[in-house]
Amino acid sequence: MQTRAVFLDALGTIVELDPPWTHLAAELGVEPDERLAGAVRAEMAFYKAHAHEGTDAAALADLRRRCAELLSRELSRQVTVEQMMASIRFRAYSDAAPALASLRARGLALVCVSNWDISLPQVLERCGLGADLDGVITSAGAGVRKPDPAIFIPALELARCRPAEALHVGDSPDEDRAGAGAAGIRSLLIDRAGDGEISSLAQIEDHLAP
Repeated sequence: MQTRAVFLDALGTIVELDPPWTHLAAELGVEPDERLAGAVRAEMAFYKAHAHEGTDAAALADLRRRCAELLSRELSRQVTVEQMMASIRFRAYSDAAPALASLRARGLALVCVSNWDISLPQVLERCGLGADLDGVITSAGAGVRKPDPAIFIPALELARCRPAEALHVGDSPDEDRAGAGAAGIRSLLIDRAGDGEISSLAQIEDHLAP
C-alpha cells in the first residue's frame, strides 16, 4: 500500500540535545564533573517519565519546578528553573531539514509524534523544523505516551491516512517500534552509529512503500 504519511520521533531522531551538564556547570559557575552529570541524568530520567504531565502552561511550570527541585537535591545546592532551562539546548540533526523537505516534495504528510510536554512545537520552531512539519503530537497533548498506540490516533487523523499508509521513524525499539507496531503502522529504527535499519534520515525514502 502506498505510503501517504511519515511520522517522526523528536529526540534522537530529528533533534539532538547538547550535553546539559556542561551548560548547567557554566550557569552555576562550577566545573562539569561526574556528580553534576549524574544529577542531570537523574533529572532527565525523571522528566522522561513525567513529560506527559506537562499538559498546559501551569502543569508544565509545575513539572519544571519538580525537575529543578530534583536537581537541587542531587547537588545539595539550589538550582532554579531558569538555570535548568538555560542549560537545555536542542538543535536539529544536520540531515533533518533536507530529509523533511525531500519527503514533503513527494507530497507526504509529516507529523512529529513524541513523548514530550506541550512545549515541543516551540522547540521544533527554534530548531528550524517547525515549517517542515504538518503537525506535532505530544504525549502531553494526546494523554498517552509511547508505546501506547493511542498516541498515533491523532497523528493518523491529522495526516488523513490509515495505519497501513503511514511509516513511523524513531530511535527506540521499546517506544517507537512497539508503539507503532501496536497501532498497525510500519516503523524504521534510526541509529546514526550504524546499528539501526537506517543511519540517516535521508534513507527514509528508500523504505517508502510504492
